Amino acid sequence: MGAIQNITNTLTNTPLYTMVEKLGMAVANAQKELDTNSIALLKELSDKEIEIGGTKYNLITLGFTPTFYAFTEATFEAKLEFSMAESTAFSIGAEVGATIGVVTATVNASYARKFEQSAEGSSSISARMVSLPPPDNLLTILKESIKKKEE
Repeated sequence: MGAIQNITNTLTNTPLYTMVEKLGMAVANAQKELDTNSIALLKELSDKEIEIGGTKYNLITLGFTPTFYAFTEATFEAKLEFSMAESTAFSIGAEVGATIGVVTATVNASYARKFEQSAEGSSSISARMVSLPPPDNLLTILKESIKKKEE
């Protein structure tokens, strides 16, 4: 009964809204880290300069931009299957025999009680991400910055 009880307790003691909330927070935190990474890459690209034909250019000026990512879908799935079976069997058999002056009796009795249990549980989390172009405002500011440097 231990395995079934543990699985059942876990699922019944964790409300669905808590599981959904934790998934949402995990996606939000992951999205924040992705954005932070893209912004750090933007800074790195703007700081890195290379020389072409005697003129120095940063990588942003040359058209390099960081890739931004966004989660488009997140799914949490939990499945639980369990079964229990109990069976009881009782049987009696008797045999009586007689010979002159002797009576014999044989009694066979049996009792069996069987318990079976099985439990299976599985869960999965999946997320889908897509790459996005840099935000329009960022591209506008980068283009304006490049024009100012060229003047």
